[in-house]
Amino acid sequence: MGRPRTPLLDRERIATTALQIVDERGDFSVPQVAKRLGAQTGSVYHHVDGRDGIVELLRERVASAIDPATLDLRPWDAALEAWARSYRAAFAAHPRAVPLLMTSPVRAPRVLEQYERAVTLLLDAGFAPADVMPLLTALENLVLGSALDLAAPETMWELTASQPTPRLAEALSASSEGRADRAFDVGLAAFLAHARELEARAQRSATP
Repeated sequence: MGRPRTPLLDRERIATTALQIVDERGDFSVPQVAKRLGAQTGSVYHHVDGRDGIVELLRERVASAIDPATLDLRPWDAALEAWARSYRAAFAAHPRAVPLLMTSPVRAPRVLEQYERAVTLLLDAGFAPADVMPLLTALENLVLGSALDLAAPETMWELTASQPTPRLAEALSASSEGRADRAFDVGLAAFLAHARELEARAQRSATP
């Protein structure tokens, strides 16, 4: 038999298939990916560096939906806010991938390149170098936590007669729809306010 015109395996097909499995089940295995592609498990290893290699393909695939042009905006806080919203939307499309991606170091070149740009944005704005990574890590925690929250039920509290919670009931009845979006807006506003304070402090320290 001749070779198929379209190869059964390549990195794009492996990433697509693994992401489908993660979206369905919350995790994947290399044999599962191979089986769905109609290939042998060993054949997958010819294209990727095992499970870790597939995880990085998944990271690149999900993160490819983040708009890198947001980091070209000015001033820096407008850029960071737009990047955070784009970042959240990309991962909210695949919330079951979030726990998987948070348990391994970032190696994907295109993802590292975006972080390089984000670090450069903050350093060029005058932030103290020691403040940059804690800020970006905090922003990542906010974004990824909110992406998971978007996949949760709109109502996360079930009140029962056996445990009276009248003040909680009052607060819930006063809430409108879009709980996750509004919570993200609150968190992002607080983050940016703190970041502006750090930037101002760094500017004062740099002034002779």
